[in-house]
Amino acid sequence: MSLINIKINGKELQVEEGTTILQAAKKVGIEIPTLCYMNLHDLNIEHNPGGCRICVVEVEGRRNLAPSCVTKVWEGMSVKTHTMRVLNARRTVMELILSDHPFECLTCAKNGNCDLQKLAQDLGVREIHYQGEQSTYKEDKSPAIIRDMDKCIMCRRCETMCNDVQTCGVLSGINRGFTAVVAPAFEQDLIKSPCTFCGQCVAVCPTGALTERDYTNRVIRALADPTKTVIVQTAPAVRVALGEEFGLPAGTIVTGKMVAALRRLGFDKVYDTDFAADLTIMEEGTEFLDRLSRYLNGDKNVKLPILTSCCPGWVNFFEYNFPDMRDIPSTAKSPQQMFGAIAKTYLAEKLGVKRENLVVVSVMPCLAKKYEAEREEFRVDGNPDVDFSISTRELAHLIKQTIGDIKDLPDEDFDKLMGESTGAGVIFGNTGGVIEAACRTAYEIYTGKTLEKVEFHQLRGFESVRSAVVDFDGLKLNIGIAHGLGNARKLLECIRNGECEFHAIEIMACPGGCIGGGGQPLHHGNTEILKARAAAIYKEDEGKALRKSHENPEIIKLYEEFLGKPSSEKAHHLLHTKYFDKKKRIYIEK
Repeated sequence: MSLINIKINGKELQVEEGTTILQAAKKVGIEIPTLCYMNLHDLNIEHNPGGCRICVVEVEGRRNLAPSCVTKVWEGMSVKTHTMRVLNARRTVMELILSDHPFECLTCAKNGNCDLQKLAQDLGVREIHYQGEQSTYKEDKSPAIIRDMDKCIMCRRCETMCNDVQTCGVLSGINRGFTAVVAPAFEQDLIKSPCTFCGQCVAVCPTGALTERDYTNRVIRALADPTKTVIVQTAPAVRVALGEEFGLPAGTIVTGKMVAALRRLGFDKVYDTDFAADLTIMEEGTEFLDRLSRYLNGDKNVKLPILTSCCPGWVNFFEYNFPDMRDIPSTAKSPQQMFGAIAKTYLAEKLGVKRENLVVVSVMPCLAKKYEAEREEFRVDGNPDVDFSISTRELAHLIKQTIGDIKDLPDEDFDKLMGESTGAGVIFGNTGGVIEAACRTAYEIYTGKTLEKVEFHQLRGFESVRSAVVDFDGLKLNIGIAHGLGNARKLLECIRNGECEFHAIEIMACPGGCIGGGGQPLHHGNTEILKARAAAIYKEDEGKALRKSHENPEIIKLYEEFLGKPSSEKAHHLLHTKYFDKKKRIYIEK
């Protein structure tokens, strides 16, 4: 592309034709404030609707101010980004936005982490000169996400994430003028829409319009109840992101300090979801090898590829969008739900606690886990296998309210019985990690040989959709991997149309996998943060004494004492599930 000569605040530079003023300014280190603009770097998504007008600048020869996020440069353009005229316009725009915004900062979930709040402070807005009617909408509370559209500023970031990245098509701008709002069709509640509760809309919302359903108050009440035994499980992606909430660099591993903090919060036992990840591999891997052996023996009815099922956002997605293919995914429950099922049976018996008096709390990087914990099929006589699922952010807030910080805490180990894990369980947090963990165990069981080099580097990476061949001692297995639901759609449509042939596929709902979950510390699409978290996951895997799920001594003991063998009748009852046609349910409820 041809280069164009421009000037910004007196600085001369050359940029490619088609570059916006905002992009050009970034090249020379000039920061222009933005609100509706969002750049999702490696996802090749740049959301710049030019709607909020906070990013306006002065362009020589142009009568009105120009929104820098959508105005492309031209030869000889001269731009001024911080004149008094510009500052006055930005402050006026901010005051108008605030005039239709609730003054609930002290009680808002985004207080202290709100883009609108920060920008108002940066612009020096101390009073609002405009008063008038405020728009009001009904609050929408689902088990995972709360929509408070009174706080919506129509930046439409959530719409871009939902439609362009995740391709769920749930959110869009509806109505006009003062009644305009971003919502599902017919302003229906999320629970009645095709929402997967992945939480990516929450992750990019600049205000408190979209937040996670906070369960910390219920957790506090349970911890304060002397009749309850309260235990907690922590997902692998949490330990490499929690530190960010306390000022530590992205990718800092805080496993031991996290365990110490949870004990000081009052949990009776602190366990590792990685244990349940190892258990998932035993069940899912056995299911895969069974399907594979029948396929190789000529069974035409066997369903391949097998699809991983540990991500509830992804499960919701195919139940809504590909219900005709719901016999392809593994029937294995997610690690969260496997842990809950074993905790309320095997562990409860060991601890001498009645099921109804054992409270299982999970700390997850994912908001869909909140919805998953509420699903009816994961209850026994009304009692859930997992009582409360809280996000990484919620845990950080709880620690800050009580302990204050984690940096000075000693490193402590998980409790035993369901706290031992292998490196295979740790890598579940990354895209490609679940299928790599499965391959480590499936290889040894299938071939009867020891896998000396456990890393399957061909399964790693950040490409949105990728494929690799894994050699099981002469048997070539085609593996597919996708992260982000939009990419999952591409892969599933490829399978449905008979254009792709895979033996196994891993899908994760969130970009990067669980490390980029909707409940993680906000990263605003910065994939460098995701890559730092991913590197930390692999580092923790490398430091493990055991790195294959079937070598976990606590898993071996669980099968010997309680389950019998993988995919036994008891294991299938407790650790497997079934899927539903959610599309049919939506139309029935309408």
